[in-house]
Amino acid sequence: MKNIVCFGEVLWDVFPTHKKIGGAPLNVALRLQSFGNNVSMITRIGIDKKGNKIKTYIQDHGINTDNLQIDDSFKTGKVKVMLNEKGSASYNIMYPRAWDNIQLTESAMETTELADAFVFGSLIARDDVSRHTLYELLKVASYKIFDVNLRVPYYTIDVLNHLMNEADFIKFNDDEIFEIGEKLNSKTNGLEENMQFIAKHTNTKTICVTKGRHGAILYYNDTFYYNSGYHINVVDTVGAGDSFLASLISKLINKHDPQEAINFACAIGALVAGSEGANPKISLEDIAKFMNPN
Repeated sequence: MKNIVCFGEVLWDVFPTHKKIGGAPLNVALRLQSFGNNVSMITRIGIDKKGNKIKTYIQDHGINTDNLQIDDSFKTGKVKVMLNEKGSASYNIMYPRAWDNIQLTESAMETTELADAFVFGSLIARDDVSRHTLYELLKVASYKIFDVNLRVPYYTIDVLNHLMNEADFIKFNDDEIFEIGEKLNSKTNGLEENMQFIAKHTNTKTICVTKGRHGAILYYNDTFYYNSGYHINVVDTVGAGDSFLASLISKLINKHDPQEAINFACAIGALVAGSEGANPKISLEDIAKFMNPN
C-alpha cells in the first residue's frame, strides 16, 4: 500500500441533533487508512476539549499525527450542518479557526516530499496562512490530488486556477466543474467536453466528476470511464464525496483497473450517503454484498 498525506481542515460537524468529527481531508484520510494505506494528516487544532477529542480520534484510527499542530490563539474548527428533506447538506463554516493557521514546518515539508500522494482541497486556501503553507508543500509533492469543494464565499477563480494547474488529479462535482468551466471561458455545455477542457487548460491527466445519485465519470489517460450510480435510501450526504474520492485514489494509486476503481468508489459513496455522518464503518464484505447482492 501507499504513503499518503492529507492536508487541510479538521473540525466538528454540528447537526441539529448531534455532532461528529469531520472535515473533508480527514474524511478522506480515514477512508484511505481503512483500506490499508499509510496516511498522515497535516492540520491544526486549538487548545480545547474539541481539539483533544479530534487528536485522540485520529490516533485511534491509526493515522499519523506527527504534523498535527496545536494553536493557542484560534479554536478548533466547527461547521453547522443543515439538512434538507432529501438529506442534502448545506454548511455554515466558522471563521477563523485553528486550521486556517497551519504553519509551514520542516517536518511537513519532509513528510510531503516522501509521500506517494498529497491530497488537498480548496477550502483550506480561504486564509493567507494555510494557503501559503499549501502552496509551498505543493512545490515538493510528487503526486498532487485536488478535491474541489466550493463553499461560498471562500474561493476565488484565481486561487482555484492556481491549484488546478498544480494538480495531477482533480475531483469536482457536476455543479462545480460547470461553474469553473464558465469562469474559465469554456465554450461548451457538455460535461465530458468540460472535463476535457479543464484537462487541457490545466495539463491534468486525471479528472473525475461526481453526479450525486447518478454516479460519476472518470477521465483517465484520455479515456472516459462511467458508473451510473447505486440505489440507496439517503440518510445524509455529508462525507459521501470524501469517501468516494478516497476509494478512487486507493484503487488508482495501487494500480487497479480504472473501471473497477470508479465502480468501487461509487458504491462506497452510496453506502456513506445511506448512513449517518461522514465516516461510518464499512467493511469490504459490506461493499461486495452491496455491489453484488445476488
